[in-house]
Amino acid sequence: MFTATLMLLGAGELGREFTIAAKRLGCRMIACDRYASAPAMQMADASEVFSMLDGKALRKAVEKHRPDVIIPEIEAIDTATLAELEEEGWQVIPSAKAVQLTMNRDGIREFAARELGLVTSKYRFAESREEALEAAVEVGFPCVIKPVMSSSGKGQSTAKTLEEVGGCWDYAVEKMRGDRPRVIVEEFIRFDSEITMLTVATKDGILFCPPVGHRQELGDYRESWQPAALPEGALFSARNQARKVVAALGGHGIFGVEFFIRGEQAIFSELSPRPHDTGMVTLISQFPNEFELHLRAVLGLPIPSIELAGPSASAVILASEESDSFSFEGVAEALALGAPGNPVDLRIFAKPNTLKNRRMGVALARGSDVQDAVERAKAAAGRVRIRYSG
Repeated sequence: MFTATLMLLGAGELGREFTIAAKRLGCRMIACDRYASAPAMQMADASEVFSMLDGKALRKAVEKHRPDVIIPEIEAIDTATLAELEEEGWQVIPSAKAVQLTMNRDGIREFAARELGLVTSKYRFAESREEALEAAVEVGFPCVIKPVMSSSGKGQSTAKTLEEVGGCWDYAVEKMRGDRPRVIVEEFIRFDSEITMLTVATKDGILFCPPVGHRQELGDYRESWQPAALPEGALFSARNQARKVVAALGGHGIFGVEFFIRGEQAIFSELSPRPHDTGMVTLISQFPNEFELHLRAVLGLPIPSIELAGPSASAVILASEESDSFSFEGVAEALALGAPGNPVDLRIFAKPNTLKNRRMGVALARGSDVQDAVERAKAAAGRVRIRYSG
């Protein structure tokens, strides 16, 4: 007898860790993605291969497996079909509204800024190169230009001058998901740090994990650490804003709410209504980790406390080229960097192919302090090498 049947829409590395957590509590897992042998599929009870933007295929999969809960793990989903399914009585986590608003950056930004009054950067949207030029002039230079729909920061770049805007527009459109050529042009925030406030909406109220700091490169995270040191006012502001937006979106589960920190000010950036990639550090830093917290919130199980194990960090392992024939070396050397009280661990995602700058794994480490943990995680990630063949 299964605890519940859960259907994942998107079966990447985050879905893989969630599947592991769910299987430990006896759940039946159905993993769906656009390609076969995706990371979570390898751990699931069943899988389906189709584009999440194909509403008919999505409905067919739901009616075939009849899950107790539908759990989106990616942004590129036919949200209209999700809303229909929810209206018919299927449970969507955290809610079809949340998925619809966060699928595109314009939806969540407008919701946060205009409806909720959260602190955000100055921004404008553009649907053509000409509109992007006008938006950049209004927002000011430098400005960040990125597609409203993408994943892992793809398509993001910074224009320092008017002459650079056209190239940034082209890059954003090239890397966007879906068929909607629309970008957000936003003020370049000179910030002290970036954080993710992992916020858990449960049947008993809203909980917070210690803030996760992170460093980005090419629009994607490279290292994350916990706890991030913040001024008291900034932490108070981030929690209040995260609570406000999560409560407004409704539903249960974990939300990755991102902020820029500038002095005592927390400036809302983005939100994911699911486990967050920067939160992979919680696999070594805290109990329950973000995937277990998401599962417990989804199933209505108790979360008595969130316990921090100690200063911890994660560092990504990236591919350097495209290949479907490769292997990993240096795993033993990476794990040998662990020490009593300061363990080092790895997660290799088992993706079927590599792409340039594709995230293939992550190194995890604890340390005497956050800086020590970051250096140990980076050192471990550096020991793992991808050998390409064929």
